[in-house]
Amino acid sequence: MKSTKIQTMVGMGILTAIVVVLQAFAITIKFGVFSITLVLAPIIIGAALYGWKTGGWLGLVFGAMVLLTGDAAPFMAISVPGTIATCLLKGALAGVAAGLVFKLLEKKNDWVAVITAGVVAPVVNTGLFLIGCVLFFLDTVSEWGAGAGYSNVGAYFLFGFVGLNFLVELGINLFLSTAVVRILRIVKHKKNA
Repeated sequence: MKSTKIQTMVGMGILTAIVVVLQAFAITIKFGVFSITLVLAPIIIGAALYGWKTGGWLGLVFGAMVLLTGDAAPFMAISVPGTIATCLLKGALAGVAAGLVFKLLEKKNDWVAVITAGVVAPVVNTGLFLIGCVLFFLDTVSEWGAGAGYSNVGAYFLFGFVGLNFLVELGINLFLSTAVVRILRIVKHKKNA
């Protein structure tokens, strides 16, 4: 029992460090307006290995890193509380959702569980970001869209603001799903041995 707790703490520590490093690196890679989210795969791995609470923790760390790296600076100038709430909630809830979906499906098929969690994480992350934008930043985002040549803020959200990033993040998660399944099988094999 004590060995399992220590292994879980070590695993969470390693995944937390990976999230921090990947998010610090990710600010250099931009598709469209924002940097790409590279940390969803380790969040999904953590949620699958250790449960939805770990997914939530790793997502919270991701949200904090978005704030600390300056990636959210344009929004901080508009609403500090709105930016903090949006960044922390979108990350944490993406991890929680991935963990819950994985747990729900893992007994049926680990491939389906990982792929579904890999889809759910970016959908929740991007969806909550868009909700945060509507709640806290809509006027500014509308101005940005008009400046970019969009007459409709919805079109700007989908095609100019987050659409490309979302597709790239989703593609990365689906691509990494095979690696995630292999990691899970190795860990399960070691636990059963």
